[in-house]
Amino acid sequence: MINKRLLIKNLLAHNNENSFYDKKLRIQLSEKEGKAKFLKHVCALSNSNPKNNSFIVIGVKDEDNEIIGVDFFDDSKIQNLINAYLENPPVVSYENIAFPHLSTDKVVGLVTIHPTNTEICTLKKNIWKYQKGTGFLRDGSISMPKETTFALKDFNSKIVTAIESHSQNTIEYTLDGVFDFMKSRKKYKPNYKVFQEYFVVCWAGKEKRVKNEMYYSRVDIELINEQVRLFYSEFDEVSIEMTENEFIITEFISLGYDGTHKYYPFEKMRIQFKSNVSYEMGYELLFEPPTFAPAVTRFLIKKNEDLLIKLTNHITLTHKERNWLKELPTTYLICYLNGVDTALEKLKEAKPVLKKHSAEIYKLYKDTMRVIRKIRYN
Repeated sequence: MINKRLLIKNLLAHNNENSFYDKKLRIQLSEKEGKAKFLKHVCALSNSNPKNNSFIVIGVKDEDNEIIGVDFFDDSKIQNLINAYLENPPVVSYENIAFPHLSTDKVVGLVTIHPTNTEICTLKKNIWKYQKGTGFLRDGSISMPKETTFALKDFNSKIVTAIESHSQNTIEYTLDGVFDFMKSRKKYKPNYKVFQEYFVVCWAGKEKRVKNEMYYSRVDIELINEQVRLFYSEFDEVSIEMTENEFIITEFISLGYDGTHKYYPFEKMRIQFKSNVSYEMGYELLFEPPTFAPAVTRFLIKKNEDLLIKLTNHITLTHKERNWLKELPTTYLICYLNGVDTALEKLKEAKPVLKKHSAEIYKLYKDTMRVIRKIRYN
């Protein structure tokens, strides 16, 4: 099994970007331009590596390889994006890799593009400035458009195989990972479980018991063998179940206003560990949006607009208004779920104001956008 943290280090140590790996400070899949550039790089790396894996490392400075990290990204539908826009699409996975020097809310994103072997990958429809039918190849560190008459050639299999073989996990790496997790999460009652006598899952969170049921907030769950962070959330409530071969996470989101909130089941993630030293992850969206009267959504929109005007004009908020501000991202979410189409745009427009005002409010904004992204995909 490959230790993904070690794999990233070995990729970064292998000179500069080339025809089998790329590095990015960040990607912007919420924007058309960012989505198009991501698809271009996936297409180019796939065509340049028909018989071996290729990679995109996200959260790294280009000039000096400094690892600064990005936000945890748990988009289980990224393959849907690949399939929708690429002809002969490769299988693509996105993993969140923990690094000890990063804060707990940051990871390094690792995109793995698996080999297709024979078929040329091209765009199946227009996106941004790239036209349907365009193929891409890596020219050094650049993804270049090419005529689709080119032949697929294998240049990198030996190099990539060597890098992956030097990134294999060991018992020492696993034990070090467990000890590091236990030490860094000691405030939140860290724990671990071994599955199939091989896989080690560590988790930690702030415990909360409701009617004999245990829930967790500030949750961090990692598969130590691969140094992959499976789940991270600072605000939502999570329940954890385990069987002999499964680790099951059910996420709940809190919705309401004026201090009155209710928890709604949002998504279930099921990790199944198999006897052949492999595992599968499956996702099930559980969310049934609550219904609010039009008068309520109009009130929430007006209240949020008034708060943002005060923030923009640097007017001091009252204690009650500060509490309302903490609810602003989720109240815009409530309005969006209840048919107020402008609520999402208003929330996006509020981003720079919230980011400047408070790190806590900005984290709530990002968590709300993560929820919206998952709902829209489904």
